[in-house]
Parts: sequence; C-alpha cells; structure tokens
Amino acid sequence: MAPIAPSTPTSPVRPFAIIESTLREGEQFVNAFFTTAQKIRIATLLDALGVEYLELTSPLASPQSASDLETIAGLGLKAKILTHTRCHPEDVAAALKLGVDGVDVVIGTSSQLRKFSHGKSIDEIIGIARDVLPMIKEAGVEVRFSTEDSLRSELSDLLRIYEAVDGIGVNRVGIADTVGIGNPRQIYELVSAVRRTVKCDIEFHGHNDTGCAIANAFAAWEAGATHIDTSVLGIGERNGIASLGGFIARMYATDPEGVKKKYKLPLLHDIDHMVAELVDIDVPFNNYITGFCAFSHKAGIHAKAVLNDPSTYEALRPEDFGLTRYIHIAHRLTGWNAVKHRAEQLGLSFSDVQVKTITGRIKALADQQAMTLDHVDQLLREVAGTAETVVVA
Repeated sequence: MAPIAPSTPTSPVRPFAIIESTLREGEQFVNAFFTTAQKIRIATLLDALGVEYLELTSPLASPQSASDLETIAGLGLKAKILTHTRCHPEDVAAALKLGVDGVDVVIGTSSQLRKFSHGKSIDEIIGIARDVLPMIKEAGVEVRFSTEDSLRSELSDLLRIYEAVDGIGVNRVGIADTVGIGNPRQIYELVSAVRRTVKCDIEFHGHNDTGCAIANAFAAWEAGATHIDTSVLGIGERNGIASLGGFIARMYATDPEGVKKKYKLPLLHDIDHMVAELVDIDVPFNNYITGFCAFSHKAGIHAKAVLNDPSTYEALRPEDFGLTRYIHIAHRLTGWNAVKHRAEQLGLSFSDVQVKTITGRIKALADQQAMTLDHVDQLLREVAGTAETVVVA
C-alpha cells in the first residue's frame, strides 16, 4: 500500500503567485508603523526573495501612504506593485496616478457589511463595479475585484458578482475570509464553485482568527486559486493572515524543487527577523522555518534517526533555507548516539560502552538540574582525559 503523502511529488504542481501584503495588511498590525525607509527595506528584501507581487496601502489612507506608494512603485523592482482600494472612482483615480502595476478593489458582500458598512444591494454592487473597473482596464494595469467577508456572504450572491466582473474582464477575482471563520473544506468548496464560474484568475486572502489561515490558503490553491495573499510572520488586522514563511513551507512540502527554483529561500530568515524587530515582537520559537526550534531535535529516538537520515524527522531540509539542524543532548531524554556524535564533533574518541556510560551520567545530572551543551562538553573532555578509569555502571 502506497503512503498517503509521497516524499516527493510525482508531477509538477500547478503554478501559483504570492501577493505579499506586509506593506498593506501588515500595516494594520497593532504594533506596525513603517517609515518610508523601512518600507523600502521590506520591499527590496521581499523582491529579492522573489515574491511576484507587493501590495501596499491605499493612497487615500493618508498623504504619506500615497507618497510611499509612489516611492515603492518607482524603485524598479521585479515584483509588481499593487494597491488595495475601495471600489470607488476617487480611490482608483488616486492609485492610477502613482505608477502602480495593478489596483485591487474590494467591497463588502456579506449581509453584515452591506447593512452596517456601505448599505448597497448586490445589484448596486454590480453596478458600481461596472462603473469603476473600466477605469482600471483603460489604464492598462491589472485589476482584481474582491468580495469582502466572502465566507459570510450568500454563495449565489458571490457567483453573480464574480460572473459579472469576469465578464467585464478583470484579471482576478478575490475571495476573502475576512474574519477567519472558514475551514479548509469550506474554502475548497467555495473556490471550486468560483473556479467553475469564472475564467479569470482567483486570489485568496485568509485571516487567522481560528488558526486555519495557511491550511485555508493551501486548500484554496488546491481548488484552483492562482494567487495567495501573505504577510511576513502573518502580521495584520487582529491575528493576521497566512504567513509568508508558513505558506512557503507548505508549498515546499508539496514541491521542494519547484519552490527552491522560484524563491531565494535563505532570505526568509532575514525577512522574518527584520520585520519582527520593526514591529517590536520576537520571532515565535515554533515559527515555520525560522523559529529557533524549527530544526531542533531532542528525544533520543529522534536524534538517532536524524543522524542516520535527516528525512526521518524533517519534512523540510534546513540546508535549503540556509539553516542548520541542532541535536539537543543536554537533557534527561538524550540518547547515546547523539552523545557519540557530539564527541566526534569535538574530536574525541570513545567506545560505545564508554559513550553509554557518559550518557547515563548526563541523564542523572539532568534529573537534578538544568544542563547546557557546555556542561556536556566539559564532561566529555573530563572523561577523555581519564578514559581508562571509566567503568560501566
């Protein structure tokens, strides 16, 4: 019987593009205040990583937002520069003056947003789209029309709107799980329904309020979405959206060679740590790829297998991300194979019997106090100096 998930893909996976929204969604993170210079640093590094799009805050948000958008659009980056605006002629006109490669327009379609936000009916929304979208198309830039709060909208309403804007000739329609309420099954079914309705590309924007953002983004891609919104470390409104590193990790597990060719993966570490510093947070210990525990192994049975073949307990190769694995041995769960490996790293030679004895001593000491690698190294060197006196307990 074949394994449920093959270790490598049997055929090339369907292409996808990342719309990196740290400079739009990420600005909505509670701690975020990016200066122009910081935005340039973020944009430049994300462009070097290889993301296909950078999405920035609407120019109508503030005078500085407009100035920053024009600055980033003028950098000559490979990534296409987008801005996210209301589906309103004033917003679109302001964006088109600033040299953007595309305008992402959005309007709420759930009953909650139609009642408490803009007060428009579905027919009125379609009418607004027919007035606004041609402005963008005539300017010769990309246009995406997104429904806000898609998961709490009526499916029949969504499909009517998407079919109408597809007929106008948008590049993409957007599906937004604005309050993070969807699960992967729901997202897959919704995107599949939209895929059957439109010919244009499909973008997915998923919030993480219930912890499903990355899984939902992947489910959207599996169902036919072509563009996925991310932000560095997942920062954004409330609990944020799918994280850049997390989504790349998921796609790497699906097609490692394809993702390695597509993105300069070692830059993820610098990007995560730079943005974390700018918004005054730590990179979480268990963060995808770049958390300090991501490639750490502790239990003896894990360490032994990883030393023989890292793929036994690693779905991602740290080397592909410019990182290294760490075998943690200064604890009561350590195994003698890991201790032997450390001794070899230090240029010390022991028999297996000696290593097992040393391992027993490490375990006994670790039962009494917290230990560090320095403690283990000191013990190994002490024993090496009196190896003939070591006896099996």
